[in-house]
Formats: sequence, structure tokens, C-alpha cells
Amino acid sequence: MIKFTNVFKAFPKGGLALKDVSFHIAKGEFVFLTGHSGAGKSTVLKLIYAEEPATSGEVRVSGFNLAEARRKDIPMLRRRLGIVFQDFRLLEDRTAEENVAFALEVTGARRASISRPRPRPIRVSCRAASSSGWRSPAPS
Repeated sequence: MIKFTNVFKAFPKGGLALKDVSFHIAKGEFVFLTGHSGAGKSTVLKLIYAEEPATSGEVRVSGFNLAEARRKDIPMLRRRLGIVFQDFRLLEDRTAEENVAFALEVTGARRASISRPRPRPIRVSCRAASSSGWRSPAPS
């Protein structure tokens, strides 16, 4: 659940980015955040994943009141969110799985809880169509 209640965000040199923003996103709901350049889309996202604090108002994400969240709570909050960034922020010398494992390691996850990909056999069943229906092909 994500809930903004009367949220304002002002930047010292950039003025007011958000003014009295309120909305609620239920658990499991899939939403799009759209708007023109400078509308505050990135600011809303930064408030959600606790990159920036709200100037006033209340931001609640997955049970956390972000105004009261401690710095050590932020990695746990971010593990509950699924955000895809435009620039991906991946390490180019690692696979996607290694990037995810690295992110979990640096945010304090126990090594034992980080699953490493293991090759597994895949059984493929081939079938061919005939006029009488589906049949398994004869072994070659």
C-alpha cells in the first residue's frame, strides 16, 4: 500500500515540486505515473523509495510512515518495492542475476538467503500432429 496525504515537497533552490498531493494505491494494484516534464513524477518516486523526505504531509509505504522511518529501515522498505529505473543502474561486468545478488548483499541480506542460479535439467516432450490427433514422434 502506498498512501500520500497532503504531501508537499520543496527544494531549497528549485522551489515547490509537489503541492498538497494525496492519493492511495492498494496492495497489488498496478499503476502508471504520467505527466509532463517537471510535473513531479521523479519526486513522487523518490519520496516512495525514501530517497528524499517530504517537506510536509504524510507518506506511507508498505506499512512504513517514512517521516518516522530510521535509516536502517530503508533497505527493508526498498526490498518490498519493485521499481524499474530507466537507466537500470546495472554493473556492466555482471549478469542480471549477479546484479540482483550484489544489491541484496550490499543492503544487508544474509548470504544464505541469496539464491545463486544453478543449472537444472529441462525435459522437453516433443509431439507431432497427425490426421488422427497428437502423437509422440518415433525415437530416432
